[in-house]
Amino acid sequence: MTANEAFRPYTLVAELTYRCPLRCAYCSNPVGYEPAKGDLDTEAWKRVFREAEELGVVQVHLSGGEPLLRDDLPSLVATARELGLYTNLITSAIGLTRSRLSGLSTAGLDAVQISVQGTAEAHAERIAGRACLREKLEAARVVRDAGLPLTINVVLHRENIDDVPALVALARDLGASRLELANTQYLGWALENRGALLPSREQIERAREHAARARKENEGRMEVLFVLPDYYSGVPRACMDGWGRRYIVVSPDGLVLPCHLAHTLPGLSFESVRDQPLERLWRDGSGMNAFRGEAWMPAPCRDCDRRAVDFGGCRCQAYHLAGSAGLTDPACRLSAHHELVTKAAERAGGPEQAGAEAEKRPSNLITLRYRTFRHGGLSQ
Repeated sequence: MTANEAFRPYTLVAELTYRCPLRCAYCSNPVGYEPAKGDLDTEAWKRVFREAEELGVVQVHLSGGEPLLRDDLPSLVATARELGLYTNLITSAIGLTRSRLSGLSTAGLDAVQISVQGTAEAHAERIAGRACLREKLEAARVVRDAGLPLTINVVLHRENIDDVPALVALARDLGASRLELANTQYLGWALENRGALLPSREQIERAREHAARARKENEGRMEVLFVLPDYYSGVPRACMDGWGRRYIVVSPDGLVLPCHLAHTLPGLSFESVRDQPLERLWRDGSGMNAFRGEAWMPAPCRDCDRRAVDFGGCRCQAYHLAGSAGLTDPACRLSAHHELVTKAAERAGGPEQAGAEAEKRPSNLITLRYRTFRHGGLSQ
């Protein structure tokens, strides 16, 4: 059995569009994105869903950007339901009105995940690029009233990590069944803003303690997850459960990817579902096979006991920090480039950051320039 035959995908991340009404400073979408070909149309996405189900996929994350900016979203949800796929809407909640959710629920939507940037409007606005907290809270109540499972997702960073107790209380008051406290992965726009966003080790430890208490206090009512940042753990994350093992990401223009930013890696080729069936691209795509299995691994990964746990870590982080996707993830303490991570963490260690990155204060965040949408609303 070859490496590409051994891996069965179970989740499709359908990035329906990169367009979004927000400009979050930690966004994982590619910094240099240029909408050349445009988003896949309705029929193309329906074909992707059918081919994904035939491959063994059982759930679809409808993501972006902001998937609510597509008028065909109910039709896409209905197709997924017909195929028996579990559908999870990952949304900023801007535009998630009662009537809009009713249509999606009727079409067969199974769950909703809403991002929240903070518990105070000013905080949230500084990170998201617009006032949005009230809309998000109202949308969360709409989801609760509709009886759909609600996940509140909070990307943690220097600006909001000290608010974990308040974030837990907010999620509980909103009736969330799940709260994800996910420390920022410093890629894409988050890497551009790392100097302003990376918390100190002390902040991380306090937040972890708060989250652990909240997990016990809310057991049976609300699941509380706390995702540690690999900048402080000394071991890398198993990014997307390993390269091309369990997740298929399809970009807005149809590229089949192992993760959200794989197409930013030079020297790799990823083809589009516009041109090839999904199964062929999953199994035989050169980019998809580039870092499958263990044959590609350098030392120390190839002899490490964790190689089947973290799979060498994040290929995108290896490239964007150390210059090559084939290196050990610098987040690993055994990496020859681990100093790139530890020095960044040291600069985040006090109330005032040292060095050149100190100039990137939260009020001066680099924000996304390409995200636009028609004020008339929800266009494809």
